[in-house]
Amino acid sequence: MKFVCCLVLVAAILGPPAAMASCESLSALALPDSKITLAQAVAAGEFTLPGAAPAAARQYKDLPAFCRVAATLKPTSDSDIKIEVWLPASGWNGKFQAVGNGGWAGSISYPAMGQALRRGYATASTDTGHTGGSASFALGHREKLIDFGYRAVHETTLKSKLVVAAFYGDPAKLSYWNGCSTGGRQALKEAQQYPADFDGIIAGAPANFRTHLQVGQIWTASATLKDPASYIPPAKYPLIHKAVLEACDSLDGVKDGVIENPLRCHFDPKTIECKGEDTSACLTPPQVEAARKIYAGATNPRTGLRIWPGVMPGSELGWAQTAGGPEPIGLAMEYFKYVVFEDPNWDWKTFNFDTDTARTDKLEYGMNATDPNLKEFVGHGGKLLLYHGWSDPLISPQNSINYYRSVEDTMGGPARTAGFARLFLVPGMGHCGGGEGPNSFDMVGAIEQWVEKSKAPEQIVASHLTGGAVDRTRPLCPYPLAAVWKGSASTDSASSFVCAADTH
Repeated sequence: MKFVCCLVLVAAILGPPAAMASCESLSALALPDSKITLAQAVAAGEFTLPGAAPAAARQYKDLPAFCRVAATLKPTSDSDIKIEVWLPASGWNGKFQAVGNGGWAGSISYPAMGQALRRGYATASTDTGHTGGSASFALGHREKLIDFGYRAVHETTLKSKLVVAAFYGDPAKLSYWNGCSTGGRQALKEAQQYPADFDGIIAGAPANFRTHLQVGQIWTASATLKDPASYIPPAKYPLIHKAVLEACDSLDGVKDGVIENPLRCHFDPKTIECKGEDTSACLTPPQVEAARKIYAGATNPRTGLRIWPGVMPGSELGWAQTAGGPEPIGLAMEYFKYVVFEDPNWDWKTFNFDTDTARTDKLEYGMNATDPNLKEFVGHGGKLLLYHGWSDPLISPQNSINYYRSVEDTMGGPARTAGFARLFLVPGMGHCGGGEGPNSFDMVGAIEQWVEKSKAPEQIVASHLTGGAVDRTRPLCPYPLAAVWKGSASTDSASSFVCAADTH
């Protein structure tokens, strides 16, 4: 019904299909609760961002000619949602791709829009209703929190589709979402709450259980920063990482510096505990306990229930982002200062993992996206691709597994779920990219094949680059399968592996 209403709205505003409009004419386009602030034709290679450093500006020099439209959306009196829509001047593939944000958003995702534009998409992004990457906007502004939580993305999607239809004379034939981290949370929120907005959705490392994610980040800080004796200097992270690889790298039958399935790794930091005085080659007993808490994740001290899963063995080189100090990661600090406790002077050391977690859950403002019921999304043919780096130090990949399993439980089991959703776990990859394992892959191509040709991804080949050259490829496999070496040929070639049950 929501989809039909959207089509009626498009028809009411635009009337019958017409020829392609001029870019400048879009400045007069009337959109509900919105104002077009820019409609400008941009020549090939001429896009520049005001104030951008030369290195940042160079990444846009290969963009094709496009029509750049900016607008401000005001669905409530306290809303101030900025969006941009980029429309290929020629060679449009007939499709629309919206792209997600990171962290607290606060800016248009120009690099991701550029990637979509290069593939021929009409594309859009939003700052989610505020400027800057801080959560300070939230203090005393519930409607802006709701905009950030979900409303800005949905409104951007609706208005962008109208702009696309006005420019080309016809609506986009298919719509896709592509986002990681906050963008992954936005992806799942769309599938759950606005299932008709997109035909295909890519959700990378989703921060979809936002309330518990932030509690988990305070947990990590408490484990390492509350007691100075527990602090693990970043110089010791490589020590821990090396010990993990020595213990678990070969569990998959291939010794390659990457752990294929960290769930099979039962590394205990006590194996590198100092026998005497503290040195750079060992962990003190308090540091051992801190590392154990990082791997274990947050637990309610009263009930013993898990609040948030820990990071995986193999993630150690990225621990500085959450455990390096001198305070918890800013994402968590700002969440509790400006959303939960509404006190810019809040002291993180006072956090109670029982009562304050409960308080946090009551103040999520639509930021959680944990509903496993995707029946409406599936009903209109929607497809969902999730991916997550096994070595992600910011958002535990176990969270993605937990959500995927909840969908299986709700939607009729693994076989039925695999017909519309698949999860790909990426060995050795950090948060939304990077890391020691193959971390370059084409999720957009995979979702296109699934939506447009009904070809579900049985594997996705990932590459690792050194100095711009590919030095290793490996298949990514749909959960719960893993890449298993055939036992011969190069372990640096994807063709030497098959996706199968991990019997190691």
